[in-house]
Amino acid sequence: MAELKQTPLNQKHREANAKLVDFSGWEMPIHYGSQLEEHHIVRRDAGMFDVSHMLPVDIKGDGVRAFLKKLVANNVDKLQHTGKALYSCMLHEGGGVVDDLIIYFMSESWFRLVVNAGCADKDLAWMETQRDKFAPGLEIKPRRDLAMIAVQGPQAAEKLWQALPGSEELTRPMKPFTAVLVGQMFVARTGYTGEDGFEIMLPEKAAAFFWQALLEAGVKPCGLGARDTLRLEAGMNLYGQDMDETTTPLESGLAWTVDLKSERDFIGKESLQRLPIGRQLVGLLLLDKGVLRAHQHVHTKEGAGEITSGSFSPTLNASIALARIPVGVAVGDEVEVEIRDKRLKARVVKYPFVRNGKALV
Repeated sequence: MAELKQTPLNQKHREANAKLVDFSGWEMPIHYGSQLEEHHIVRRDAGMFDVSHMLPVDIKGDGVRAFLKKLVANNVDKLQHTGKALYSCMLHEGGGVVDDLIIYFMSESWFRLVVNAGCADKDLAWMETQRDKFAPGLEIKPRRDLAMIAVQGPQAAEKLWQALPGSEELTRPMKPFTAVLVGQMFVARTGYTGEDGFEIMLPEKAAAFFWQALLEAGVKPCGLGARDTLRLEAGMNLYGQDMDETTTPLESGLAWTVDLKSERDFIGKESLQRLPIGRQLVGLLLLDKGVLRAHQHVHTKEGAGEITSGSFSPTLNASIALARIPVGVAVGDEVEVEIRDKRLKARVVKYPFVRNGKALV
């Protein structure tokens, strides 16, 4: 068995008695004692996550924009100001999702992408193949020399400014989905929790020092367990669960990330225009007692479906899920979920379930 990769913060997790698990080949903290407590800390105050297993990729050279217009489903022409970010999916010719990612525009000759840990090698190989076809002059550089820390929650900004003196002036005016360079740090107002916050990329040798500064500012470490319940409440897709190479963005609740209006041709566009859409991603709220989990079968008046992500929601104190079910089932409809040979009632709801600490369902 291959040895697990470690982030530059591994020692910090050990000092904090984190429960470490294998996540996409990386040794990562699942929690530091109480997943529930960590979840509430992010909704009410400020928590931080080590997300150094994710991979920033810099694409540099002449014609990066033209290349990305071909590579991803969303339109990078929306990125006109330095630091502006865009969420998109990268598709294969059949319209399935190779990965979902964030793209930052820094200059016409430098865009930064951040891809998922479990897809990093596959993504790089895919990008290089497409580069060789469409833009052979471009440099694609994986930035494994960078660590990445997410600071999330209503107090994230105040505590970041405390931990990083001099950063307030540059980061206070930032809108969501923008990034700015603060010295050697790349600070983005993005996240995966449905709260305000920042994702900070910095040289790996500085990671433990910065983590400590955040700890001293009162930011609590949080593990991947809380990250998963937070993103589910926020209605955010997880690659490999809510979408993958066998599903298109149009049946994964991600139509808003696909630009089919402009003349631009991108990989997978022809398939998206041709394929019928028979399934949709919806939110479910369990009405009976039990817990919704991935892969449970859903019975609807239009036919069968399946839960893609499910969990107990600490904020709502109820069980929630994302599920892929037939088109034709509407918000407000009741469905049945098969849990241990029983059929339990659930209501179809519009997600997100929670944003900025507020229950929306």
